[in-house]
Amino acid sequence: MIVAAGKGLRVGGEVPKQFRMLRGKPLVRHSVERLQAHGAADIVVAIPEGGEELARRALDGIKNVQLITGGTTRQASVRNALEMLSQDAPEYVLIHDAARPFLPSDVTQRLREALVGNPGAIPTLPVVDSLAVAKDGVMTGTAERETLRRVQTPQAFRFSAILDAHRAWDGEPNAGDDAQVLRANGGTVALVDGDETLKKVTFASDLNAQGANMRIGQGYDVHALASGEELWLCGVKLEHDMGLAGHSDADVALHAVVDSILGALGDGDIGTHFPPSDPQWKGAASPMFVEHACKLMREKGYRLGNLDLTIICEAPKIGPHRDAMRTRLAEIMDVHIDQISIKATTTEKLGFTGRGEGIAAQAAVLLMQEEPQ
Repeated sequence: MIVAAGKGLRVGGEVPKQFRMLRGKPLVRHSVERLQAHGAADIVVAIPEGGEELARRALDGIKNVQLITGGTTRQASVRNALEMLSQDAPEYVLIHDAARPFLPSDVTQRLREALVGNPGAIPTLPVVDSLAVAKDGVMTGTAERETLRRVQTPQAFRFSAILDAHRAWDGEPNAGDDAQVLRANGGTVALVDGDETLKKVTFASDLNAQGANMRIGQGYDVHALASGEELWLCGVKLEHDMGLAGHSDADVALHAVVDSILGALGDGDIGTHFPPSDPQWKGAASPMFVEHACKLMREKGYRLGNLDLTIICEAPKIGPHRDAMRTRLAEIMDVHIDQISIKATTTEKLGFTGRGEGIAAQAAVLLMQEEPQ
């Protein structure tokens, strides 16, 4: 369930913020697509009265989404959506704010796991700044930040528990979130780690501050040549008297590509995501590593500008295979072949590549933020 029934006045403008554009998509569409990508079977979106046309345009082409008019408060909007879902009640429900467009999959996974032993679970972050209690513009006391947490969404619940809690709610009509409603009805709310990328879009400046417009990353990798091994470069198998040795298929070119993307995202390296100490990656095909990096890239709102890859070796000759490599790499990354450049060079018989002991690869990538339409 996505709560998108507010007016979003602090963002300014005539269009409610949930329908404003961010990285080429309406804000609410980001949330819907993320939840579906994380396994949500059906989604109900609570929208403001009179917002049907804006919502339908924002969610055009997305299946398994229902719209319902919200109430005068957040709690009323959620109650309306829960009652709609009760006609074919699910076991669990995630309740998410449309104003939190970038939802990491590991947060939803932690929430699911927490529901095994609890009727509700919410993502939180620690409070790192000192806190002051204020009144009439002056400090009147302090608060212990160690006992406080910043609360995010989505908030996860066993459906029957949160429906009963909303039906029984008799507190103030402006419940800040659904966890408060569940606790008021005697339910336990587990805390899981949230994520800074779940920052709420509140002001107009937030729409223009969700990450840099572009990011540059570089990757470098080396693998030794060995007898009895297959030689894979850019996902293409080459016939050669030696192959590359490594824990996976040792595609040195694709490994450099992965590190360039992860570097641009500031998200570690290939060893972070696919540790060589983990036996499940033994002999793994490297295209899956690239696909994983590209998935992270798109989840963070970026697309490939271009990739420049250099393969460094004395043999085999790369030229005859360049077009096949570009085609295959473009296929793996789901981009146009014109965005892929593959070059080859030697080290004039110098060093380990010059002596034919191994192959190196260096990749540089430009990632572009999705542009508003």
